[in-house]
Amino acid sequence: MSDSIIKEINEIFSAKIRLGVMTILSINDESDFTSLKKQLDVSDGNLGAHMNVLEKAGYIEVDKSFVNRRPKTTYKITDNGCKAFKEHLTQLESIIKKVK
Repeated sequence: MSDSIIKEINEIFSAKIRLGVMTILSINDESDFTSLKKQLDVSDGNLGAHMNVLEKAGYIEVDKSFVNRRPKTTYKITDNGCKAFKEHLTQLESIIKKVK
């Protein structure tokens, strides 16, 4: 496989946790921090760091609120994030077809 085949791969989605987050948010309208943490089986700090990367890239939006006086952080995928993730999946599909 040459570099030209993989150069289009979005490095942000190369991390397993970020790939998982984007998959979950693509399937669901939104998800909260606790649900993501449980589904991905990661620590608070690890998930938080990955969410910061996705937020800085403009791929997710964050809503912080309080429910029964407890903080609740909810995430949604942005239009830009949805587009970038679909492009990433298309690139992966292209690689898979070349390998087969």
